[in-house]
Amino acid sequence: MRRSLIATTTALTMVGLTPAFAGSMSEPAAEPAPAPVAAPAPVSMGGDWTGFYAGGSLGYADATGTDGFDDSPTGLTYGGFAGYDYDFGNFVLGGELEISGFDVTEETLGLDVDSVTRLKVRAGYDAGNALPYLTAGGARLATSGAIDDSGNGVFYGAGLDYRVGGNMRVGGEVLKHRFDDYAGSGIDVDATTIGARVAFEF
Repeated sequence: MRRSLIATTTALTMVGLTPAFAGSMSEPAAEPAPAPVAAPAPVSMGGDWTGFYAGGSLGYADATGTDGFDDSPTGLTYGGFAGYDYDFGNFVLGGELEISGFDVTEETLGLDVDSVTRLKVRAGYDAGNALPYLTAGGARLATSGAIDDSGNGVFYGAGLDYRVGGNMRVGGEVLKHRFDDYAGSGIDVDATTIGARVAFEF
């Protein structure tokens, strides 16, 4: 009788535990998905070239001409300039006014090249601290001696500005000039200038 009672009690205990074991065998709870990680925002490698600037230049000129302009005079150039650039992101567009004095004399005619004034359009690429650019525009040449006059022409070229401080840039520029029938003289004058430039931004 006692064995029967123990067996019955054990059986009832097992039956009572069955739901608990059944519950423990249920599918495991799903782990929450990790939160998405936002991709880092792209970092611009360009610099901001927007603003006014002004500075000075020192360089070298080589001129050639026609109709009695038999010499190829060379000499120093020097001057000042001021301009404004606008940075569109990778593309920089600007304008500049430059006045350059010339220490150049054409001996055959006795013609002194006094100055060249340029009105420039500049288009460049924002490469961070560097700004390579192309430039073109109108130029006005002034001479004395055999031709004491002035005349208009055109020019084109390329240059590079490099920012070396918070508001300072250095650079260089190569320009090709053309003055057809200069001052009505029948002489065509070509000139190539190479210049070093220093400017401050403000």
